[in-house]
Amino acid sequence: MIERYEIIGGEEGSKPGNPLYLSVKKMCSLLAVSASGYYDWKSRDITETAERRMALTILIKAIFFKSRETYGHRRVAAQLARQGRPAGEELVRQLMRAADLQPKQRRAYKRTTVQDPAAEPAPDLVRRDFTAAAPGRRLVGDITYVAVGSRFGYLATVIDCFSKAVIGWAFDSHMRASLPIRALDMAARNHRLEAGCIFHSDRGTQYTSKEFRRALKRLDMRGSMGRTGVCWDNAMAESVFAAIKNELTHHARYETFDAARLDIANYIELFYNQTRLHSGLGYRTPNEVHYGLLASQVAG
Repeated sequence: MIERYEIIGGEEGSKPGNPLYLSVKKMCSLLAVSASGYYDWKSRDITETAERRMALTILIKAIFFKSRETYGHRRVAAQLARQGRPAGEELVRQLMRAADLQPKQRRAYKRTTVQDPAAEPAPDLVRRDFTAAAPGRRLVGDITYVAVGSRFGYLATVIDCFSKAVIGWAFDSHMRASLPIRALDMAARNHRLEAGCIFHSDRGTQYTSKEFRRALKRLDMRGSMGRTGVCWDNAMAESVFAAIKNELTHHARYETFDAARLDIANYIELFYNQTRLHSGLGYRTPNEVHYGLLASQVAG
C-alpha cells in the first residue's frame, strides 16, 4: 500500500478524494529529498527531549485555545505550573512560536464619557490607588459600547479593587443613568459591601446625575470621581474594558442584543472571573482571590 498524505484542502476527518492527496514518492520529489532518506528519518526513535517537547506543546495548545487565544507565554507558563507541569517561560515562548500560537493583540477603543458641565462631580477619594484590603470596600465602574448589528449596545460594570472581579454589570441599548444603577444593584445584591463603600467612576453624565447619586445613598456608598479625559484616574475600569474588547467583542459579530448579552455574560462570569489568570493577582483568578479571603475569614 502506498503511504499518502493530505497536503491541501479539507478538514480533519474529511473523506479521501475531497482534498488533494500525494504519494510519499511524489512529495519527496517536490521537496528535493530522497524517499529512502525520508523513511530512514521516520524509522528513527524519538528522543526523550523531543517527546517531552511534543507532549508539552499539546498541553500548551489546550491552554492557549481555552484562553480564547489570549494568553501569552507568561500566562501559559503560569497555567502549566498550576496543572503540575511547570516549564520555563522561555521554553514556553519557543514552543508557542514554533506552533504559531499568537495571542490576540489589544486595540484602542472609543470612550463614551459625556460630561455635564453643570454637574457637581464627587471628590476623588481613590487618587489612582486601585487597591483594597478586603472585598466590598472600594469599587470602580465605567461604561463602554459594543457593536450590535448596525447599532450599539452599552455595557456598564462594577469592579472590586481587591480582586479585580466584575461583581456587577448591565447591558442594554442605551446608556442612561439606569444602566450603571442596574450594575450597582447587582453588585450590592450578590456581594457583601461594607457600609460607606467607595464607588469610583469618571465624570460621565450618568454618574453625575441625581438619579445615580440617589442610588449611591440608598446603598450606603460614597461616590468618587476622577477627571474627565484622564484615563489613569480610572485605570482599573479601563483595563477591564480593554480585556473585554480584546478578548471578546472585537472578534465577534452580534446581530441581536440577546446574543451580545449572553456572550458577555459567559465571558464575565465563566471566563474573566472564574478562569482568566491575572498577572496582577499573582497569576490567580479574581474569584480565587475574592472568595479565598472570605473563606479564610470564615475558617479563622
